[in-house]
This record gives sequence, structure tokens and C-alpha cells, in this order.
Amino acid sequence: MGATIEWRARQPVDRAEEREFHVKRPSGPVPVLAWLPAQAAGTPPPLVLLGHGGSSDKRSERIVRLGRWFAAEAGFAALAIDGPFHGERITTAMTAEAYWAEIAREGAEAVLDRMVDDWWEAIDALGTEGLADDRRLGYVGLSMGSRFGLPLVAALGDRFRAAVLGKFGLQQGPALNPAMNLPERLAADASRITCPVLFHVQLDDELFPLDGQRQLFDRLATDRKEWLAYPGPHSVTDPGAEARWRDFIRNALVDK
Repeated sequence: MGATIEWRARQPVDRAEEREFHVKRPSGPVPVLAWLPAQAAGTPPPLVLLGHGGSSDKRSERIVRLGRWFAAEAGFAALAIDGPFHGERITTAMTAEAYWAEIAREGAEAVLDRMVDDWWEAIDALGTEGLADDRRLGYVGLSMGSRFGLPLVAALGDRFRAAVLGKFGLQQGPALNPAMNLPERLAADASRITCPVLFHVQLDDELFPLDGQRQLFDRLATDRKEWLAYPGPHSVTDPGAEARWRDFIRNALVDK
């Protein structure tokens, strides 16, 4: 794609380096945060993409923690971008209702496609710079991270070696904007995913009913998928779950 990078900041963090940059696109700059392992020149490392949840951004505590772990402990590159109407893409924080309304106004499917292109440009940028292997990818993103990650994993096909998805499904509860619901599109995307998938579920999820999550899981075309279920509502994440996500991705991306 030939993305253009505008480097903005860099700092050492533990045994890694954190870099902030924008990727220039006609639709506007894509704000990116990347974590790179401390390594000698040689083969670029695998790249793990981190999708944040709703009302969060690329600098959320969990995203930063995961990015630093993948770079420092696994020796991978990691990358996060701000979702639509989140983080650096806006000047003032928006409520969930407000950004849902903006996405609905633009068209939920159009926003999905734009986010796929934004991710693709960011991936291409790091690959072009020789900082990551853009054909050896992993993905971690739940809730809104799955809403926008699912079409991405489908679009890039066998470039993905593994994905952690979940807290999301083909049905949604009454608290969410109905314009956000795209069951046919997302079911079609799921049917194109063939890499191993770890699917995280909250058994008492009030935003995405369990039946709809099971429907999405069943639609995944891969025969290498795991159902990881925990008690509790949508906003709860068991402390041990994060380690399961990390290990799943690391095991899939290490050189055999």
C-alpha cells in the first residue's frame, strides 16, 4: 500500500522500545502506537495487533501492558491504533452513545471497511520499515476490538497465524445502538477466518447474548478454535485470562 509514516515520539521501556507515529491516509491520519523488541539487525519479528475496547484507546492500561509484554518477553513487535471516534481521532472524549451515533451516521459497514484499511496501512508501514514481519501476524481484541478485528483477520487471510477474539457476537442487547448490528456481514467475515482462534466469552454478558456469541464461534471456518468461558458480565475479565491470550498468540507465532 505504500503508507507514509510521520514519526512522533519514541522511548525505551524495559527491554523494548515504544514508538508513536501517524500513518497518513486520505481519510485522515491513523494514530499508531508500537512496541518493538530490543534486537540485533536480522529477521523482522512477528507482529501482534492489539484492538482496544469501546470508550478506550490505544494507550489503555491493558493495551500498553500487552504491547510491552509481547515486545519484552516474547520478542515480537506489537501495534495498536485508535478506533473510530476514539483517542487521537477526536479532540474531546465521547460517550458510547455519541460515538455509536457517529458510526451509525457514517454507516457501520463503511466504518468497518475503513478500519480494515487503517489497520492494513499501519501494518504495511512497519513492514516497509523492516521493523516487523507483516506476513506473520497475531491479533488480540475483544468487544469493540472484535467488532473491528474480525473483518481484518478475514481480509488478511493466511497472514494471520492466530487471533484472540470474543465478548462479541451476532446478536446484541438492547443497550446498544441497533444500527451497529451487522450479523450478516460479520457472519460472512467469520466464515473466511481459517487461523487458530481463542474465543473469550463472559457467561453473563449483558451486551452480547451468549447465543449470539456461540453463533459467531460456530461460523469461524477454522477447525482450530477454543471456547474460553468465564462467569461474570461484559466488563469483567478474569486476571488469568490475559495470560491465556498471550500464550495462545506466542505459541502460534514462535518459529517451529
